[in-house]
Amino acid sequence: MPMTSWDQLFREPEPIAIIVLLLLIGSLIQGMRRGASGSARRLFFFVWEGLAVIVCLVLAAQLTNTLSPAVAKWLTSKVKVPLHDLSGVEQAWYTLLTSLRDFALLRYGVLFLLGYFLLRALAASIEPLLEKAVEGVLRSGKEEPMAHLQGRRSASRAIGALIGAAHGAGRSFVFVVLLFVYVSLVPNGWYVDKISESTVYTKAASWLSPVAGDVLAGQGPVLAQAVEAQFKQILQRKYEIIDYAIPAEIEKAALYVTKDAQTNEDKARKLYDFLGTRIAYDWDKARNYEEQGIWKEQTPPETFDTRKGVCIDIARLYAVMARSAGLEVRVVTGMGANGKGGFGPHAWNEVRISEGDNGWIPLDATWANTGNWFNPPAFDDTHIRDA
Repeated sequence: MPMTSWDQLFREPEPIAIIVLLLLIGSLIQGMRRGASGSARRLFFFVWEGLAVIVCLVLAAQLTNTLSPAVAKWLTSKVKVPLHDLSGVEQAWYTLLTSLRDFALLRYGVLFLLGYFLLRALAASIEPLLEKAVEGVLRSGKEEPMAHLQGRRSASRAIGALIGAAHGAGRSFVFVVLLFVYVSLVPNGWYVDKISESTVYTKAASWLSPVAGDVLAGQGPVLAQAVEAQFKQILQRKYEIIDYAIPAEIEKAALYVTKDAQTNEDKARKLYDFLGTRIAYDWDKARNYEEQGIWKEQTPPETFDTRKGVCIDIARLYAVMARSAGLEVRVVTGMGANGKGGFGPHAWNEVRISEGDNGWIPLDATWANTGNWFNPPAFDDTHIRDA
């Protein structure tokens, strides 16, 4: 902060500058109280802590990159959701396991945090040895005459104050770096506009931008969108876990509908035709939600019995019937064309008819009475799935 702006700091308090100033003053006072050896010890462990954090973050990232694919493969082979009614605890457990298996961002985040905390615990176990070594270096091997003790204390406090000021500068730098990362990753976040107006932050950001700005630029919105989309998918997963319990009546109907099918694609198509011709769209339910915000939760058995529902209800019922027929299926949420040039919230299905990434095909039983929506060529033009 320029010298000419110190009076402005008191006339127009700037929170970032005040925090930095308090960190500096507090560290300086602590340095004076601890003296040279105490301040040097604190500064050493401050630097050690910073290095330990950086090393643990890097190692945790490397460890996660290595383990994530292996964990996904292991979960794929081991996690099978039981085909019976699950208790609340079981639903939560299988929602977590299948989410870790299928959602890379969640899996990476959990593995990264576990790896980081384990590495930090390992680093913490080394600290007692370092502490003994530092104490040995700083401890004086001979006693000083009483006549020189007072002068020695004064010099120790002066040196301690200087070391404390350096410690405070380090703390302030870490504080500003955290602000820089926050502003870069969450450009529309709380208090970002005020942080960006700070003279201290602006000056520090001009130093940090050439180093980290290009790496962080634009990552905030992308990361936020990815996290939001995956969070929606995890919330949706609870429906899939609940729907793994297949009622006998629905299973009987699914097996009857697909009894003459020769391939998985034939089974998927017959179920699509069945639902498309027998389940009516529930316009009253849709209007109640759009106009009054009233949402009626509906299970696949209710949709099957009442023969009506909105897109998510039809997609969930299709998934249950497809699993009854031995198909691998998933419910997809996103945006669907509304016929007026725009898009609105929508749900449909994807079913696996063969091995490999290209084995999944999309279908929309809700729209079946408006045309062919069983894996048509331009399906993605009218359906935009959540990222």
